[in-house]
Amino acid sequence: MGIWILNGLTVDVNNVQAKKHIFVENDKIAQVLDAAEGSAPRTEGHEVIDAAGKLVTPGFIDMHVHLREPGFEHKENIATGTRSAARGGFTTIACMPNTRPVIDTVDTVNYILDKAATEGVIRVLPYGTITKNELGRELTDFAALKEAGVIGYTDDGVGVQNAQMMKDAMALAVSIGMPIIAHCEDDTLVVGAPVSEGSFSKKHGLKGIPNESEAIHVGRDVLLAEATGVHYHVCHVSTEQSVRLIRHAKQFGIKVTAEVCPHHLVLSDEDIPGLDANWKMNPPLRTPRDVQAVIEGLEDGTIDIIVTDHAPHSEEEKAKGMMLAPFGILGFETAFSLLYTKFVLTGKWTLGFLVDRMTKKPADVFGLPYGTLNVGSAADITIVDLETKLEVLKEEIVSRSKNTPFIGWKLQGWPIVTIASGKVVWS
Repeated sequence: MGIWILNGLTVDVNNVQAKKHIFVENDKIAQVLDAAEGSAPRTEGHEVIDAAGKLVTPGFIDMHVHLREPGFEHKENIATGTRSAARGGFTTIACMPNTRPVIDTVDTVNYILDKAATEGVIRVLPYGTITKNELGRELTDFAALKEAGVIGYTDDGVGVQNAQMMKDAMALAVSIGMPIIAHCEDDTLVVGAPVSEGSFSKKHGLKGIPNESEAIHVGRDVLLAEATGVHYHVCHVSTEQSVRLIRHAKQFGIKVTAEVCPHHLVLSDEDIPGLDANWKMNPPLRTPRDVQAVIEGLEDGTIDIIVTDHAPHSEEEKAKGMMLAPFGILGFETAFSLLYTKFVLTGKWTLGFLVDRMTKKPADVFGLPYGTLNVGSAADITIVDLETKLEVLKEEIVSRSKNTPFIGWKLQGWPIVTIASGKVVWS
């Protein structure tokens, strides 16, 4: 038995909209018919989903997430994390390796993939670390990790502090056709700082994380990427200086791509209401000028894709306050609705632009065979109700953790059905 999705609204990167009937059989899209012609397909013996008035898109792709397993299952695990992602409309996610143990061996890669296959509900693609135990001292076995199934290398959570180590990593990665994904942060500039250097830090007498802590590594790394020829991808860009450096690098033909998170597109440090650690994340919320810069960077193609950096932490951990609580907020379940409400409904972006940056573009950046609704492509499909406005409620969050500053916000554009590899995994 297959699945017919009838009368759904589709949209492409040029914002061309059309009504389609889509037939899913096994794990592939088997047929795509023009619904505007008025003829209904034969649906006997198949599941039918009436998507009239709803948006039908390729399943969303998130190339930067934290599932916390192994080692931090009190925050999240692969089962709860993939269900949270499915609720947000995601069908492919790439998990960061800063677990315990870190993903720096074939055995840990196999553990992640086995868990995802048996307990997860969507596709999980693991990254491997650049250095063993993310200590910055010795490179991991890139070839073995690639063979095991990683899609790139990153020491996310900490920046690679040694320039020679990063250059060696890039040279090794390019020799086997793999990307380097960088958390850009100079440790000497951030010790003891919980928030960005700006109006909020000054008001509350807190040490601030300066913009240059991120931009210094971006500048260093784009030069190393130019020297080695590696595909270099910048994580969670948050500063005007970083955007400027990436734009400059692209103009000179350096193979650099970049990502931005919803929270850095819609919030600045001036929005933080107080010392609630649910507003503490890394990179931190920056100034309104930085917010405008990353928006413009995404719009002009300097920044390529949108990611969530879904980073769950327990309520007990976040209750320790702004200084002691860990960095990170949830991202899966509000990503699309937040950006649809703030940018599409206000006329700043087209619907096609937003969908492209969450589907086809991330697939293109990382060479993944997903992100389209073409016949023969993976049956990863998200159906979105664009009309209903709902309040973000803590008790309805699927993630094991609840650390988000968006509780109480009223948002529009909610995923209502998620189909991954031909199976309905959220409804």
